[in-house]
Amino acid sequence: MRRKIPMLATAFMMLATVLPLSATQAAGATDDEGRRGITWGPCEEEPTVECGTLAVPIDWSKPYGATVKLALARRKATDPSARIGSLLTNPGGPGNSGVNDILRPSGFSEDVQRRFDIVSYDPRGVARSGSTTCTASVYNEMPYPVMTSQADYDKWVAFNAKLHADCRKQTGPLYDHLDSANVARDMDAIRAALGEDKLTSYGVSYGTLAQQMYAEMYPNRIRAMVLDSNMDHSLNVKGFQVTEAATVQDSFDEFVAWCERDTDCVLHGRDVKALWKGLLEKADRGELYWPGFTDRPVSAHNLLWLGVVLNEAPVWRQEAKVLLALDGGPIPDDMGNPPGNGPVNGEFAELPTAILCQDWNLSLRNYDEYADVMRASNAVAPDLRYNPMPMGDMPLCQGHQVPVNNPQHRLRYTGSTPLLVGTSMHDPDTPYEWSANVARQLGAKATLLTYEGWGHGIYGMTQCTTEAMDNYLISLTVPARGARCPAEEPQG
Repeated sequence: MRRKIPMLATAFMMLATVLPLSATQAAGATDDEGRRGITWGPCEEEPTVECGTLAVPIDWSKPYGATVKLALARRKATDPSARIGSLLTNPGGPGNSGVNDILRPSGFSEDVQRRFDIVSYDPRGVARSGSTTCTASVYNEMPYPVMTSQADYDKWVAFNAKLHADCRKQTGPLYDHLDSANVARDMDAIRAALGEDKLTSYGVSYGTLAQQMYAEMYPNRIRAMVLDSNMDHSLNVKGFQVTEAATVQDSFDEFVAWCERDTDCVLHGRDVKALWKGLLEKADRGELYWPGFTDRPVSAHNLLWLGVVLNEAPVWRQEAKVLLALDGGPIPDDMGNPPGNGPVNGEFAELPTAILCQDWNLSLRNYDEYADVMRASNAVAPDLRYNPMPMGDMPLCQGHQVPVNNPQHRLRYTGSTPLLVGTSMHDPDTPYEWSANVARQLGAKATLLTYEGWGHGIYGMTQCTTEAMDNYLISLTVPARGARCPAEEPQG
């Protein structure tokens, strides 16, 4: 159930928050919505899985106003006699489909599958739950994501005015209510509709942000909560980008170190960093093409995506083969498609970045401020330059075209239920320090579980990490403070 990006696929990251409802009002509203219940039936795509919908308010400050239907999917506990309750999972992204996660074979252990109904959903604005929709022809006018002048910054602001107006028109009123605080309210409505007095949940990557908001808003309604590979919602825009740059550089360094020590690496004995530098320079000149395609140029920005997606599992053997192919070597059978973002086909495009822009104030005053963020990112990432995921999304948040409903702030958890925070030491997406900081913000009731190895999302990574999380979910046994799981060499 880790956050998954298909290999080389198109991607995708103030203490007092003003909430439309007080916590008490919100709790009453979600109970009202939850009492409507969910009508379950076999999923069309996979009849062994149950699908359903739950109507929730588009604007939770108007609980009896217009609604959006959340799409849900459920795999029932394999041993009803041992069933504990429902386990609600929060998909990553932003923009990942929880329904799709459940339609696939579960990534949870047999013991968890035996004891829980495993439930997930498409968050508001995603896939089947009122997806954020834009006209493809407008979306495809998107400027190059890396700015080099004030003129570039002005071009992005003008484009955003056009794009977000179009997306708002295509999506409807939901477009301005996509943030993770609203998703947390939806989670509580799902909890009530499932008939659970308290929530048991697992979230990974961007899904942890909705869980953090839930813990803040409904501290006494949690049975167990696993937060795997966390977002740190306390960071300002510069801190966000610089820590992302540092972590993707760290993962690349780990790949290079593996290639130096493992003869199975097809680049073993070569200067991998020099090869990578040459590929980036070639991409900068517009001379790098995807192997096997003379009409598929790869920009430097999109090339950087290899440093993200190939280090998430990680798949180091494949990463080495891909870099060798880009350098003129043999093309592996599983080469896949070019990395990064590009034009979309068809009439419409989805824009999950709108969710990010409502959860994070990533706006900058001008190009000079943008250049300062970029320089700081370059300084900590001499080979990777920056993390293309959040740096590529940030331009879409310029110009104040969407409301920042859930701006950054330090967490305030007042509940008594112990929470489990997990992370790996070398994660290309969500830095180790993010989860460590989240655990500190949550306070004495949060335990940090550290996997000393690599990759994004530690549930299912090793027996040690999985058993620790399973014991917590099933029996509420919290790992010892400072618990660590040893690294295991990635196998592919």
